[in-house]
Amino acid sequence: MPSLRALPLLLAAIFGVTACGKADPGESKPTIAAAPEASVKGIDTSTLTPRERREWSSELTALLAPCPEVPVNLLQCIQENRACNTCMPAAKLLLKQVQAGKTQSEREAAFHARFDLNKIKQLPTDGGPELGSPDALVTIVEWADFECPYCRAVSPILDELVKHFPGQVRLVYKFYPLGAHPHGEIAARAGIAAQNQGKFWEMHHLMFENQEHLEQADLDRYAKQIGLDLPKFRVDLTSKETGERIDKEKKQADEVGLEGTPFVFINGRYVDFQLVPNPPEDLIDWVKLDIELAGKTPKTAPSSGAPKALPAPSGSASAAPAPSAGKPGK
Repeated sequence: MPSLRALPLLLAAIFGVTACGKADPGESKPTIAAAPEASVKGIDTSTLTPRERREWSSELTALLAPCPEVPVNLLQCIQENRACNTCMPAAKLLLKQVQAGKTQSEREAAFHARFDLNKIKQLPTDGGPELGSPDALVTIVEWADFECPYCRAVSPILDELVKHFPGQVRLVYKFYPLGAHPHGEIAARAGIAAQNQGKFWEMHHLMFENQEHLEQADLDRYAKQIGLDLPKFRVDLTSKETGERIDKEKKQADEVGLEGTPFVFINGRYVDFQLVPNPPEDLIDWVKLDIELAGKTPKTAPSSGAPKALPAPSGSASAAPAPSAGKPGK
C-alpha cells in the first residue's frame, strides 16, 4: 500500500501533447532565438537536463515577481536583488516543479497558488477543534472525512507539522462527510460528540487508524477507550445541533470551492496535492517560508526527518458531491 509520498503518482499528472507543423514550401521559416539559460546564484542546476534548464529559464523570464510593487520578471528580480523576498523561493519552487515533470500549466498553477496574493482566502476557524498554539504564525485549516483514505494519509503529516514547529503552527479541523462514504456522517458526528467532552483528537486518531471499522458499535468502543461519558456521547451523536454544525462547515467549504477531501489551506492558501511533488518535505518548506516571511525564525523540534503518512490505497482522492447532494436528509 503506497504512502502519501506516492500521492503525486496516484494522482497522475496529465501531460499535454503538441503537433509538429509542416512549413509551407516557398515560405522561409522565422528564426526564433532561444531564451538564454537562467543562472541564479545560490541555486544548483548542475543536475538538470538541457530540457529542464530551458523550461526553468523560460518560467523565470515569463513570470512576474510575486510582489506587486516589483514589476519585473523573477529572474531580473533575483539578479538585481530587488525588494521582493518571495522571488528566490518562487524560483526554487519552479525548479522542483520542472524536476518533477510537471507541465507548464501545472508549474504556473503551483506558482500562483503559492505566491499570488489574490489566491489567499479568508477562512472561518471558530468552533473547530485545534492543535497547536492559538497565537501561531501559521494556521492550517483542513476539511476532511473520516472515511476518506487520502484524509487518513494526510492526517499524520499535518499533525507532524504542528509538532515540527512547536508554538508556530496551528491546525484547525473542519467536518465534511461525503455522501459517497456510508460511515462518513456518523464518524463526523462522533468527532463532534468527542469534542464536546474535550477528546476530539483522541477520537480523530482512533477513527483514522481504524478507518474500516466505523459502525456504531465501533464508535461506542472508541468512546469508552478514551474515557468519554457514553450516554452523553450517544445523545450528542444524534443531536440536532450536531447535524447543524456539520451542515454549516460543509457550506463553508463549498463557498471556498471544495471539490474533494482532504481540503487543506495553509495561511489561507489552498494546497493542491497534485501540484506538491513530495508532500511530507514540501509542506515543511512551505510552513518554514511562511514563518520567515512573517519576520520570525522557525523553531523546529528534534525530528527523525520528514513527517510520515499512513498508507493510502491506489486511486484518486475522494471527490465531494455537488453542493446540493450529500446533505443530511437528502
